[in-house]
Amino acid sequence: MIEPVSERNLEDVLPLIEQYQAFYQVKEISSDKNRDFFSQFGESNPQGCQFIFYEEGKAVGFATVYFSFASTIAEKVAVLNDLYVCSEVRGKGIGRQLIEHCRGYALKHGAVRLQWVTAPENTQAQKLYDSLETSKSTWCFYTYNT
Repeated sequence: MIEPVSERNLEDVLPLIEQYQAFYQVKEISSDKNRDFFSQFGESNPQGCQFIFYEEGKAVGFATVYFSFASTIAEKVAVLNDLYVCSEVRGKGIGRQLIEHCRGYALKHGAVRLQWVTAPENTQAQKLYDSLETSKSTWCFYTYNT
């Protein structure tokens, strides 16, 4: 079952966010910082929303979508910024369901596409992404800390 993250279930998603951050080797993981940051992305936030996946009443995955714009196509786009499924339930289609849910959310909110990036070594996730009707980019992703 997929539902938006809200005040009611924020505490359920926080341990998953920390696991996700650990996977991507975040140096300083802060429960308080995560709680403050992710509490803002509910259904009523026009900037984006976070979704949680429950299996048999247990939180096992989440996805976060933010809205942005693409100048090259002069359109609103949705960025699937986070997608995480607990390792013990991977391969059950949960990631696919979360992506499709986010795609529908993006469409409903006027975005012309859902886009995301992943680490080159995240081959398990890439198998899922490659199985979808997606286009793989050849663009390089850069970050410049401020």
